[in-house]
Amino acid sequence: MRVLTVNAGSSSLKLSLLAGDDALATEELEVSGDGLDEDRLAAALGGMDGIDAVGHRVVHGGHHLTGPVRIDEGVREQLGRLVDLAPLHQPKSLRALDAVGRALPGVPAVACFDTAFFAGLPAAAATYALPREWRERYGLRRFGFHGLSHAWASARAREIVGGSAGLRVVVAHLGSGCSLSAVVDGRAMDTTMGFTPLEGLVMGTRSGTVDPGLLLWLEEHEGMPPQEVADALEHRSGLLGLCGTADMREVLRRVGKRDADAGLALDTWVHRVVTGVGAMAASAGGLDVLVFTGGVGERAAPVRRLVAARLGFLGVLVDDEANDRADGGADADIGAGAARVLLVRAREDLEIARQVREVLGG
Repeated sequence: MRVLTVNAGSSSLKLSLLAGDDALATEELEVSGDGLDEDRLAAALGGMDGIDAVGHRVVHGGHHLTGPVRIDEGVREQLGRLVDLAPLHQPKSLRALDAVGRALPGVPAVACFDTAFFAGLPAAAATYALPREWRERYGLRRFGFHGLSHAWASARAREIVGGSAGLRVVVAHLGSGCSLSAVVDGRAMDTTMGFTPLEGLVMGTRSGTVDPGLLLWLEEHEGMPPQEVADALEHRSGLLGLCGTADMREVLRRVGKRDADAGLALDTWVHRVVTGVGAMAASAGGLDVLVFTGGVGERAAPVRRLVAARLGFLGVLVDDEANDRADGGADADIGAGAARVLLVRAREDLEIARQVREVLGG
């Protein structure tokens, strides 16, 4: 079965045609403020022969769509009702879903959800300590995100090290968006993102976790409108808010020149990752494997070294030569301590294709 995977990002649409694990064709289309150019999409798809099925990355599945599902009118309607839960991401996924559907009428399509991997979190990890009536009326819980990446990376880790029973894996998905997960025996036990992708680690432009009382103070005492607060948390915080750039490469370059703001940004970012890994290891009951994935996780050897240097108490140690060689390359074992440390390439496309074949029996 040849599966076309569709991954709608903030400024691009990534297409990949896969036969097994082999990429037969790839294309990345720019998405402007006016939306997706459907003529360019049709031209790109016209150059990809033999598409048997389509798999769409969809950010949010809500409470009911907790696994991959074949898309029909009813599913499309459900996805539309979830826009309020992910207003920045869900509309982009739906626009791509509709456009590809028009370009490939009759080709079966499957929605694969970033929230699905965390749908079965233990109740203690999924529950907010909020009034019962709020939780029940509004469906408030910790959903978790980046699930396709975490599912792939944790499964690949089991494959590399040999999946012994009870294997405890912490996955660090580090890029412009950042999240951690605790996975035991292939099951997600905890994660850092919550009701929205804002919770958890410091990111490129997103704040990560902040005291909700701080936000209430800004609204009550400074009269700051909720929309201004939301915009700042999503687009003007994180590394960008700390030092004026969201690009970790630029942060590292400036740290090398002893830029104080960049140094604070890097230290804060690393601090949140390290304390988060400690929390995930606690949720997993220990740590057998630490996985780095995502753009920063795969391509920033100095960052991996800084994180690992503070996790020696968990048995984490990296081999400096292996760590430097691994940047931007194939999956690699870069550890030199009791806990295995792996670099795993983010392959959401392969995870999507696997789920499509599972749903369609291919």
